[in-house]
Amino acid sequence: MTDFMALQRCDLFEGLPEQALNVLLQKGTARTYDRGQVLLAPQERLDQLGVVVSGRIHQMHISHDGEYQLMTAIYPPRTLGVDLICTRTRLAPYHMLAAEESRVLWIPADLWEKELLPWKQEILERLLRVVSYINMKKEYRLTILAQRGLRQRVLTYLTMQADKHHSATVTVPFSREEMASFLCVNRSALSHELSLMASEGLIDFHKNVFTLHGWEPGWEDSRKGKGKRK
Repeated sequence: MTDFMALQRCDLFEGLPEQALNVLLQKGTARTYDRGQVLLAPQERLDQLGVVVSGRIHQMHISHDGEYQLMTAIYPPRTLGVDLICTRTRLAPYHMLAAEESRVLWIPADLWEKELLPWKQEILERLLRVVSYINMKKEYRLTILAQRGLRQRVLTYLTMQADKHHSATVTVPFSREEMASFLCVNRSALSHELSLMASEGLIDFHKNVFTLHGWEPGWEDSRKGKGKRK
């Protein structure tokens, strides 16, 4: 994917005229990051937003002893730092880390106050939608972490994925270690629990592809005549 294609497909700039996208390219700066390289650390100020062109970026909390907690994985052509540039201080509370070799197009956060002024209102409306989407993802994760047991966290997460994709079989965007970090559990405990759940007929899985047995379409699909969860 080229930088221009990433802008065309990005949730923040999709549908803007070519003139506006060319301004973003001219004013933006593309950088390539090696696997494990830090893009942003806690208490660093971010005055630009990023568009992931290739690779995968993790947002995470890393403790002083090196333990990390994965918050979310960001794939092309999603944006980076939108939640930060909307704050007063723009100081990061988390790490951004390249989970694999990645390319990011960085764009000055105040660009729509100047060169993109004709499209400012449209961009600000989209900015609000993106921030709302980020907040909803955090709400979903809080719901998962509020579950008392490991099995309930797994079932809640897989059910959310199944509901999102309207399918009992889903591909989660994490390795086993990443999934354990996302659920705030031990990797060995997670692997053991998944094996138990498979032996009890609750799930089937191979690597990061899971089938949740007993899942049925929820109420949104029932309105379309696709079934109803009992």
